[in-house]
Amino acid sequence: MRFTSWLLAGMLTVEASTLCYAGPLHAQCKVEWYIGLPCRNVYEALVTQIKKWRTMSGCIMGGERCLYKLQSASLHFISAKHTTPVKKYVDDITFRLVSYGFFTRCHVSAMSVSETWYAVRDHGTNYCNLYNLMEGSGLTEAPEYKEITSDFMCTQRSSANCTVY
Repeated sequence: MRFTSWLLAGMLTVEASTLCYAGPLHAQCKVEWYIGLPCRNVYEALVTQIKKWRTMSGCIMGGERCLYKLQSASLHFISAKHTTPVKKYVDDITFRLVSYGFFTRCHVSAMSVSETWYAVRDHGTNYCNLYNLMEGSGLTEAPEYKEITSDFMCTQRSSANCTVY
């Protein structure tokens, strides 16, 4: 009896530690970007890109660079939705923009969360929802561009293929 209790406790400890390193328990992604441009420029680039990819035309050759819908936008906060072209899953997207360096640089905190309550794995889709907008708008080539995220902050980030998702 005592051996069984110790065995069960050991198994639970291993499972709990595995969960701690597995990342989010729901399909989502959080990314921090630092960009050497004023937030107004970043805001304009992101809003323009979201509007550009609102129809299916960006997905004709594959990928998911389409079906973005701007919900609201102000200089410091952007809200949008992304619908996957095949299965029609919807993800909620937010960008929070904060100026620093005497308003010459912008810190972007971005989040994408699957609306599907049972979604756990997403093949990096939520990461790609955010990254594709950054890349499509040219912000990944901006001066002092720096990205901070991880598999812990983004579901399946390290296996994301943003040309597909």
